Amino acid sequence: MSVGILGTGSYLPAEVVTNDDLVRLVPDADPEWVSRKTMIQARRFAAPHEAASDLAAEAAREALANAGLEAVDIDYLIVSTSTGDSPQPPTSTLVQHKIGANGAACFDINVVCAGFVFGVALANSLVSMNPTAKVLVIASDIYSRILDFGDRRTAVLFGDGAGAAVVGKVADGYGFLDMELVSRGEASELIHVPGGGSRLPASAETVANGDHYFKMNGRGVRDFVNIGVPPALEALLKRADVAVEDVTHFVPHQANGIMLAELVDKAGLSEATTHLTLDRYGNVGSASVPVTLDEAARKGALKDGDIVLMAGFGGGMSVGASLMRWGGTPRR
Repeated sequence: MSVGILGTGSYLPAEVVTNDDLVRLVPDADPEWVSRKTMIQARRFAAPHEAASDLAAEAAREALANAGLEAVDIDYLIVSTSTGDSPQPPTSTLVQHKIGANGAACFDINVVCAGFVFGVALANSLVSMNPTAKVLVIASDIYSRILDFGDRRTAVLFGDGAGAAVVGKVADGYGFLDMELVSRGEASELIHVPGGGSRLPASAETVANGDHYFKMNGRGVRDFVNIGVPPALEALLKRADVAVEDVTHFVPHQANGIMLAELVDKAGLSEATTHLTLDRYGNVGSASVPVTLDEAARKGALKDGDIVLMAGFGGGMSVGASLMRWGGTPRR
């Protein structure tokens, strides 16, 4: 049985924050420097009334409509987020209620920016066990709420948004060919939020120390991506018996434009079309892969039978890669 993507969707908040706008938030953020170092021109910030579940619900509705399904058709609902509405309950249950997916079993995963691909891997397994199942995988992040705008090198990178995909049975020969999931806990300090958990509970002191802000060692992350991601992609392609030259589309996590150019070169993916949305949306956390996939699908760039390689990488540190043959469903 073949399992693949039946439909995609995405949602980006209305507020556009350009590099020029960032000066009011990050005084040291010279617009030319941001563009040159990251290739990011703008990003979206959620409205004050919007939380991760709100963005996720909008993306979910788009994906369901694209797949020709209703919320009641969903058997499992997975939300990937590291910026959920609250520590409890799971954000997925809030999304379930918002969209009316009342028959779905719901759970969250937190693999930071690799989360969507990890979620797709879980969905693939669930459908493999139950061929009639439909799984809604959503990634939603609101990083604007946890950024330290005094940290120029981190604050300029991130935006808010959500992306989604419905996973289910597709025609033979289409869908997911293989997955590669990697975790490197020894590098977990490269990306983290120190405060707010059982190790360092919220207190007046943690707030004063800025322990609830997102923290990232940019140089360490760049080294991790350059060293750790190409071998993971190579292992996936080898196991699937697909030559790198046969990859039609590369949909990577939208971390940093300069970093992605280096990754494409090191992974030998120069002949594939690399899809980028970071110039307009920035780094949208775990949502960046499905947002970019949805844009590519909606503009008709993904043709029936094309080989699509998705790759997410981020906190943990983790890498998630998925290889699929696009199509196999009449609902396109």
